Amino acid sequence: MDRSPRKAGPIRAGAERAPRAGGPCSPRQRAAQRPRSRTTGTASANRVYAALDLGSNNCRLLVARPAPDGFRIIDAFSRIVRLGEGVAATGRLSDAAIGRTIRALKVCAAKMRRDGVTRSRAVATEACRKARNCGAFLDQVRRETGIALEIITSREEAHLGLHGCMPLLSAHVPQALMFDIGGGSTEVSWIEVGGEAKGGAGSDGAQAAGGPRLRAWESLPIGVVGFTERYGGREVSRSVYDTMIGEVRQALAPFEARHRLDRQVADGRIQMLGTSGTVTTLTGVHKDLPRYDRGQVDGAHLDFDTLDAVIARIAAMSYAERVAHPCIGPERADLVISGCAILEAICRTWPVGRLRVADRGLREGILLNLMAGP
Repeated sequence: MDRSPRKAGPIRAGAERAPRAGGPCSPRQRAAQRPRSRTTGTASANRVYAALDLGSNNCRLLVARPAPDGFRIIDAFSRIVRLGEGVAATGRLSDAAIGRTIRALKVCAAKMRRDGVTRSRAVATEACRKARNCGAFLDQVRRETGIALEIITSREEAHLGLHGCMPLLSAHVPQALMFDIGGGSTEVSWIEVGGEAKGGAGSDGAQAAGGPRLRAWESLPIGVVGFTERYGGREVSRSVYDTMIGEVRQALAPFEARHRLDRQVADGRIQMLGTSGTVTTLTGVHKDLPRYDRGQVDGAHLDFDTLDAVIARIAAMSYAERVAHPCIGPERADLVISGCAILEAICRTWPVGRLRVADRGLREGILLNLMAGP
């Protein structure tokens, strides 16, 4: 199911932690794998940019040209590859997952050649940060597709996601809690929406002048692929579902204890923004869309009562009914219950009352950075 946008609307422009032990690539190796730009100077209309995001579950590509209000999408691709399948148990990327991913990346490479891409960046996230055999995988990708994948830290992942989602943040609420429920991890970010940058313990300190600033972030080693492997996805009992929620809430507790966001929530000073397949899927189900439509999902608002109702609706479906649903389908039918549990844990931890949905994030952040840079 391709959920990538075909046209773009106006898109404008934590403390660091070391990669987990056992990862295959040092910072020097990552730098060596960084794709080299083939252009210099600021973006111009005749240049074509591409951003590729290889996550634990999805392989996604956007190709775009600069536009006065941001950029215009000229091509897109999205495929569920489940690269992180089995990594939590074995510490390795499986041959089957590598095969699925290479096939998807070959499609991406062909699209970039056909579209005449002049500058690109291709990044990999949690599955490659964890897997012991990721170095060999990156070599294979480059050899078979010509794509030079770069493993980014969870800190940079949070920054790029924020950059891509900035237009959806309300300037009328001073703080934001942004989350991305991925296949291998869940990223949670605390954002100061505007005002002067302020230093301080736990503050990331990175901010565009007068724009949103990442105050703190956390990468939880919990995602929909790993959760589904552990707890199941076709048939999940209420007791198992509650166990999943409890595990996520326990993982969120240290972040909450450090930053006491519950006080900001109680004072109405925090907005919530969710960017992930889980929240976009739930929005499509809520709207009874005959097929997924990014234009009706990106930027939508869902109050928590609505979220509860749509989660209950999905939980009441059989696996076959989830497979048949046009906004879930066979690729997400076993993952969506895990996503619902993670989402429900986040909403219980921080009962903001309303969620804004983003069908954008990392790729858009990459494109904006490429177009702004030398």
